[in-house]
Amino acid sequence: MLSQPKRLEIKRLLTILHAIAKRKQEDRRIMLIFRKFVVRKNERGLLFKDGDFVDFLEPGTYRYFDPFLKIQVERYDLSVPKFNHRLTDFFIKEYAEAVARYFTIIELGSQQVALLSKNGRLTDILPPSSRTFYWKGIVDVTAEFIDISENFAVDSDKVAQLIHAKTDVLPKQVRESICSQEVPEHKVGLLYVDGQCLKTLSPGLHAYWQFNRHINIVIWDNRLQNIEVAGQEILSKDKVSLRINLAASYLVKDVLQAISVLPDPAAHLYKELQFGLRAAVGTRTLDELLENKNVINELVFTHIHDKMAELGIEVKNVGIKDIILPGEMKTILSKVVEAEKVAQANLIKRREETAATRSLVNTAKVMENNPTALRLKELEVLEKVTEKIGNISVYGGLEGLLKELVKIKN
Repeated sequence: MLSQPKRLEIKRLLTILHAIAKRKQEDRRIMLIFRKFVVRKNERGLLFKDGDFVDFLEPGTYRYFDPFLKIQVERYDLSVPKFNHRLTDFFIKEYAEAVARYFTIIELGSQQVALLSKNGRLTDILPPSSRTFYWKGIVDVTAEFIDISENFAVDSDKVAQLIHAKTDVLPKQVRESICSQEVPEHKVGLLYVDGQCLKTLSPGLHAYWQFNRHINIVIWDNRLQNIEVAGQEILSKDKVSLRINLAASYLVKDVLQAISVLPDPAAHLYKELQFGLRAAVGTRTLDELLENKNVINELVFTHIHDKMAELGIEVKNVGIKDIILPGEMKTILSKVVEAEKVAQANLIKRREETAATRSLVNTAKVMENNPTALRLKELEVLEKVTEKIGNISVYGGLEGLLKELVKIKN
């Protein structure tokens, strides 16, 4: 059995434990009645009771008598300054002073764009007719307002900054907000706004705000262009079917003038070349065409040059590449050429024979009246004979040799 002192000690211990348990129970009851909320230094809070907004909370510890859990606190991290809430219009109307103290509000008109910077770093593009709240505090939010009612071109000093932005968010905003196009050297750009061509753009980087309008930039090459009209089946004046390939070079001198009247300038030039080629070939025979192909070039060039110049297109030159004849016509033409060449050869041969005969007659007349010339001719013949004989034995002198030679020839 325990001694009296021991029992007293245990009794006191039990009393103490009971008191502690009772105190904890009371603290728990108090905790259920009073609630504590902590708003940290990098935060701001919104206090609600029964779903109604009560006040803005700055950093600190807040205790409220709330036995029925009717109080809520929404906390917002100031390092993420953008504030989206269903009650923004209510805050502006009923708590204007508090809103001005806690928020930076950026509100844009229907013809305004804003470049948003956070701590001096460009991070966003705000569209027209928008209103955005940003918490004041950790992040310094500033905005540059741009009027796009008349001049909707992006300033040249901002083009590179926006188009080549290195942030993760801005490139997406740029794609949605800006139409940009780089016009290469030796080319020209056409600026279309809502389907209307407004002006030409010189080489370089161009950018335009797309808000409230649709913008498109089309590139045209203003260098020398080539066009080919191939495989054109055309009848000549003498009803010979020819297949002709034509090439031309041209410059679009005035793009605005060309597109104002032509939906496709290159296609129009192609058709005009076809018409000019048919007109040139159809009024000439095959022989005329084969004899001088440059005639076709001149006629086609004359046909289209002035017409295209009126449309802002300068035709530099026109040239026939090939004239292809049908198979049977090639055979006939080859025979004609062969016969012509044979006739020419015979004519030349007869001319040569006639000239040789005339020369012999003239020589005979000279030798008939001139013994010395006859003797020279005999020596010439002797020289030719001796060229083919190795050894010659002469008896009776040179005169005897010549006499014997004459006998041999007779």
